[in-house]
Amino acid sequence: MHDRRIDGETQVFGNAGALFMNAMTWYDHATESIWSQPWGRAIQGEMKGVQLHLLPSQVTTWAAWKTEHPETLVMTNDVDKVSFRQGFNEDFVIGLLLDGYSKAYYYLDVQEVVVVNDMLGDIPVVIWAADNNFHAFVRQVGDMVLTFDPVDGGLKDRETGTIWNVALGIGMAGSLEGEFLLPVPSTSSYDWAWFDFYPEAEFYTPEG
Repeated sequence: MHDRRIDGETQVFGNAGALFMNAMTWYDHATESIWSQPWGRAIQGEMKGVQLHLLPSQVTTWAAWKTEHPETLVMTNDVDKVSFRQGFNEDFVIGLLLDGYSKAYYYLDVQEVVVVNDMLGDIPVVIWAADNNFHAFVRQVGDMVLTFDPVDGGLKDRETGTIWNVALGIGMAGSLEGEFLLPVPSTSSYDWAWFDFYPEAEFYTPEG
């Protein structure tokens, strides 16, 4: 998912109807340039080389999303989405992209421990995964780098004992109450698809 504003102007995109490296392409209505969906980058036409800003996104189940966002409405065409019902399989990765760094985490590896405290290049990050859902944040508030553990469906940092809402990244109780963690732009995909578009990206390996 990408921010579709370019130089302050909101663009309208459509499905270009062709694949690039086995993934969807778009076209923008203004110039009819062709864009790579995973990259969010124009690969042909007047806009070639323009890069859209990646936003945090994920594939999840409706039940998991509804639990965190109970007021949400959904648009559906009543087609049976088996893959969404079953959730993540062993080939799915959580892909993080920030400040030129990229790294992938197998969803099942993170789900096994619930919380992973890691580094994305020189950026401290935390990834949480459970119940076909995930969230990723920069684990730093001011100059303080935090280390997180799972607690009651949320997060608790070891440094101050603050309890954090895992969906919003906000401190709920403790000395950092009201502070926010910065979300990390993220996506979910099959591992082979991620590797096709980010061949230099590091893959997280659980310790031990």
